[in-house]
Amino acid sequence: MHARIIAKPQFVVRYCDFCRKDYISGLDFWQITRHSGNMSTDLPARLTPLARAFLEPKSTTHRQYEALRAYFVEGLPSAEAARRFGYTPGSFRVLCSTFRNNPDRAFFLPPAKGPASAPRSDPLRERVIALRKQNLSIYDISAQLNEQGQGLSPAAVALILKHEGFARLPRRRDAERPPGERPAAATPADVRQLDLSPRTVRTRFGGLFLFVPDLVQVGLTGLLGKADFPGTKQIPAECALRALLALKLFGTARLSHVMSEVFDEGLALFAGLNVSPKRSLLTEYSCRIDPRSYPPFMHSWFDAVSRLGLERGASFDLDFHTIPYHGDGALVEKHYVSKRSRRQKGVLAFVAQDADQRVFCYANGEIRKADQPDEILRFVEFWRQRTGSLPKELVFDSKLTTYANLNRLNQMGIAFITLRRRSAKMLREIAQVPASAWRRVQLKNVTRAYQRPKVLDERVSLRDYDGPIRQLTITELGHEEPTLLITNIMKRSAATLIGRYAQRMIIENGIADGIDFFHMDALSSAVAMKVNCDLQLTLMASSLYRLLGARIGNGYENAKSRHLFRDFINATAQITLTEREVVVRFPKRAHNPLLLAANYAQTDLPVPWLGGKRLKFAFG
Repeated sequence: MHARIIAKPQFVVRYCDFCRKDYISGLDFWQITRHSGNMSTDLPARLTPLARAFLEPKSTTHRQYEALRAYFVEGLPSAEAARRFGYTPGSFRVLCSTFRNNPDRAFFLPPAKGPASAPRSDPLRERVIALRKQNLSIYDISAQLNEQGQGLSPAAVALILKHEGFARLPRRRDAERPPGERPAAATPADVRQLDLSPRTVRTRFGGLFLFVPDLVQVGLTGLLGKADFPGTKQIPAECALRALLALKLFGTARLSHVMSEVFDEGLALFAGLNVSPKRSLLTEYSCRIDPRSYPPFMHSWFDAVSRLGLERGASFDLDFHTIPYHGDGALVEKHYVSKRSRRQKGVLAFVAQDADQRVFCYANGEIRKADQPDEILRFVEFWRQRTGSLPKELVFDSKLTTYANLNRLNQMGIAFITLRRRSAKMLREIAQVPASAWRRVQLKNVTRAYQRPKVLDERVSLRDYDGPIRQLTITELGHEEPTLLITNIMKRSAATLIGRYAQRMIIENGIADGIDFFHMDALSSAVAMKVNCDLQLTLMASSLYRLLGARIGNGYENAKSRHLFRDFINATAQITLTEREVVVRFPKRAHNPLLLAANYAQTDLPVPWLGGKRLKFAFG
């Protein structure tokens, strides 16, 4: 089969022997090859190089034109047109849809109207060159021309200089620059320059001062001194940490918005500085802290907030959280990120939350894969050292530790509830269990759609675990496959155990609260902090919010940090400095009566970092 080309006076007719039909126009070559069975993109060898220039697209626009023409004009099937021109079927459908929506799109450049010219810049070319020879930058040249009424943008100046072969100027000293207005250097943060003279300032961070009474009673300066946190005469350790803590407490996204608040006087007064530190210092400070300083400070902080009335629970929710890392650090391992359902480079952090008080009480950001299973034992030892007793109950996920460590917990008399990983063999055995062996239970105090699951309660044995262990196989709980719950609690009812593990979602919500509100994942932010410092600040902020909620009461004891922030902390205020007092006056707000009922209006205590002036609150 072949195609013969017949030349005619005004057009070209191609005759196809296969279908015995003439095809008019020189661009119907694809129709001929399709009918003749030649579906390859190989062109006949007799085509000249000039003809191949039309039939073998080189540019993206030309390829799109030929592909669309083959589909719409010559009737080539969509899949074949996509294959012939190197598109996937899906991308070619998108190309066709875009063309249908804009059939007037231009495939070819408009004809040139003559040589390009710049009527405004050409007369000034000699003037621009003369000014550049005076070592002026493009911005200086543009400014001088504008002063003379000959406006020319810096971009136009740069284009002229590029065409004339001028290289970019090297960086100049201030003395080498022409005289003119320059940005003023910001005042550096210095505690020695703190101005406490009588005056009135307005701040959008007024709610932060509600945490000041607790910070005063905690004695932050003494705690940091015992833990050997670094500091200077210009910015002591407690001032640097309060500046970082303010960002945590206020929920300011370090990713992009933090630097717009550095000129707020209220934020600086909360930290005890003349101005807020810039992001370079905030980032650098966490790098100067010795990692060995965090454990003793965490222990001291835990004891201090306990003395303030932060109660301790008996049951704890434990979990790992991967903080993604987007750099090229060779020492960063890959961990599973549940939010992304994949493994990626990150820093693995262990957190423990008091299930009764809903407060973070322990965190560790220096965990390697080899040490991951034993972190639960380190938490047990931490709790024993701080309270003199072992935790009564631990609830965690299946991959948090090993069966051997479960055996150690059982030998120490610590109750635990966790999940067991399913295998194909276990699923086959469960499917063969007769229906009479299952019983239905009613879940209480659990808000969920599936409150009457079916349960198989039995005793099983595990490797590396001495003695039998209780296993609850649960179906009709909203999952396709059964859930396997294992525990060493033998006498508690199945419904109670299932309900307690269902409440473990609180720890995941708590971690989400820490990630979302306290910005625990902001490693690539404007203020990038070391993970250990970030975790320690998250523990501190969580404790302070719990103390605030407990003092206010009225249901706020267990409210999320974001809820407390919205109702009380996110408030503007007027701060009046007198000779002896610091009066924080809040405007009328719907939740002010709750603060009055919590006796905040009776606050009267000296603030050491504000010259010993007495802090007072006023409302409305």
